Amino acid sequence: MGAVLQFMNDSGIVGWAILGIGLATFALIGERAYALYFKVSLKGDDLYSKIRGLVSARKTDEALGIVHDLNQKPLASAFRTILEKADRDDDTIFQAHDIALAENIPQLTRRTHYLSMLANVATLMGLLGTIHGLILSFAAVASADPTQKQALLAHGISVSMYTTALGLVVAIPAMVFYSFLISRQNSLVDEMTEKCGKLTELLTSHH
Repeated sequence: MGAVLQFMNDSGIVGWAILGIGLATFALIGERAYALYFKVSLKGDDLYSKIRGLVSARKTDEALGIVHDLNQKPLASAFRTILEKADRDDDTIFQAHDIALAENIPQLTRRTHYLSMLANVATLMGLLGTIHGLILSFAAVASADPTQKQALLAHGISVSMYTTALGLVVAIPAMVFYSFLISRQNSLVDEMTEKCGKLTELLTSHH
């Protein structure tokens, strides 16, 4: 623990700022991973097959009951919005389809894009720390007392290296997890778009 504190102290204020960005980044990764893989995840094929069977059997109320119980899941919530207009004309059903997507897709896409931003900020903060360290080094060479010049020069170089390393330690995992999470997000959005389109087509074809 003492070594870590020494490392952070040697990194200076920029290093502490990068650490704060890193904590925010990994907290966001945890929240988004839980949301996309567990909280909003649903077996869309199974749910759609069940709803399709009930709609085909003219049991819309039972279908609504199923999606109502799963209403915390965006896909089920979208289905409910469409099914509530099942007895209306085609234009109303199409409008319900558009509303369902507009209301529920943001639940899947919220905050994920911040990971990319935080990764870029961490990298730039590392670069800022590098420049700060070089300025300290040049200042030591230019004006420091000869007896302290070596120590100050070493300190400036250490600030440069430490902040660069910290920035990369935050940015690299952030970009890796961002790639996985954005892929999962897009998969869920595509599934919702596909299944809602099929349900809308099923309801309008019955008319």
